[in-house]
Amino acid sequence: MNIILENQNSEEIKQKYILLELDKVKYSSDGESISSYCVIDKEHITLQEIPLMEYNINLHNNLIKNYRLKNWKFCEDAFEHLVGKFQGECDSFYNILSERIKNFKETDPGKDWDFSIIIRQ
Repeated sequence: MNIILENQNSEEIKQKYILLELDKVKYSSDGESISSYCVIDKEHITLQEIPLMEYNINLHNNLIKNYRLKNWKFCEDAFEHLVGKFQGECDSFYNILSERIKNFKETDPGKDWDFSIIIRQ
C-alpha cells in the first residue's frame, strides 16, 4: 500500500490517483493531527471495478467516519463489502482496523477518545 500524508498538492494528486483517508497521525500527544491516505493509481482500476468505484469510495469514507464515532457495527459490516476492493490495497488497513475494533469492544476507548495514532520518535 502506498501512503502519503496530507499536503498542499492533494488536488493535483487526485487528478491521477484515488486518495482514501486512513488514520489521523501525530508525532506527540499534544501535537496536531494530520491525515494519512492510501494512494491508488486510477490507471490500475479494472473495467469491472468502475461501476462500483464511487460506491466503494463512499463506503470507505463512511467507514472512517463511523470508526471515529465508535459505531463498531457499521465498521464490521463495511469490512465485509470493502475487503478485496481497490485491488486489495486497503486490506491490511482493514485488518488492522478490525483488530482495533475488537479490542475497543472489550475495552471502550472512553468518552474523550482521540482516534489519532501517535508516532513515537
